[in-house]
Amino acid sequence: MTNINRSVRPFSDIAEFIAQETAATTDDFHAAFASNLEGIRIGRGEEEMATDMPDPREAQLAVELIVTTLFDVLRDTRLQPAAERLAWGIVNSFHHVADQWAGQADKATRDVQELLRCADGSEIHGVELEQARDNLEFLDEATDALRCMRDYAADVFHTETGRPWSAPKGSLISSKRTASVIAATDFLAARRLRKNEAHYPEGSVVIFSGGADCWFDERLIWGKLDETKARNPMMLLATTAQDKGCDAMAAAWAASRKVKLITFRLSAKLGKRAGFVRNEQMVGLRPVEALVCEGSGLQSHLARLVKEKRIPARFVRLSDQGWEAQ
Repeated sequence: MTNINRSVRPFSDIAEFIAQETAATTDDFHAAFASNLEGIRIGRGEEEMATDMPDPREAQLAVELIVTTLFDVLRDTRLQPAAERLAWGIVNSFHHVADQWAGQADKATRDVQELLRCADGSEIHGVELEQARDNLEFLDEATDALRCMRDYAADVFHTETGRPWSAPKGSLISSKRTASVIAATDFLAARRLRKNEAHYPEGSVVIFSGGADCWFDERLIWGKLDETKARNPMMLLATTAQDKGCDAMAAAWAASRKVKLITFRLSAKLGKRAGFVRNEQMVGLRPVEALVCEGSGLQSHLARLVKEKRIPARFVRLSDQGWEAQ
């Protein structure tokens, strides 16, 4: 990009030029500032706050105003030579804070991993795990938003100076963390955004649900899943995330076959409705196929939903198990 003598350009031309140079970032702001969280806690022991993310358009305009105002105020004054260095520092402040929050997210990831490692099935542990997952999701969302603001500030810096902004060290990362097992809430948020490849992997969604009790025939479940994968080679497997029975067998199969697993856990906030809402969310993914194994009323409800939506489905009964598998 060539340097621009802003002192001889009318303000309308300047605004139009910046709009042209950074038009594509508006969608980035809407993606980065989207949230799937109903409330967040900042720090241990803090009360939950039902606050939203900033308005993406207002955040974009604020970043532009911060950087361009500095250049406008100092232009054609004795301090004009300092404008570029000061603006570089503004962009770097977004970069620095985003890196700090990314570090907190890495620590929150380790906290979740530790809670998963020492899971004891207690209600207290379940609450702690849910809070830790929400904290991690909040930090991921916040880091993504701050990095988006940094990237846009860098674009405006480039427009003003004709030179790209460069970080003092390290690389610029603007995508969210990836994992082979993607939390369902993160997946749903990315599903809405469509463009976030880190949380919206390519593939065809297959939903799976089954009872937790009385299931023992792993060969039967694995066989059905192998058949499903043969029909859908690029499948993603979405399960109801129970730690025993059919879901546990399906998770083991996904790990063995290197199939990405999307885990839909119950939301404690929804009470008795949680299981039914989860079924509706899974069907809302527009799966190419469903595999439902006999279980409780939740499996019956899911079976009715997939039939209503005319989703191709296979149903497996407890009696289909081979008793020699015990």
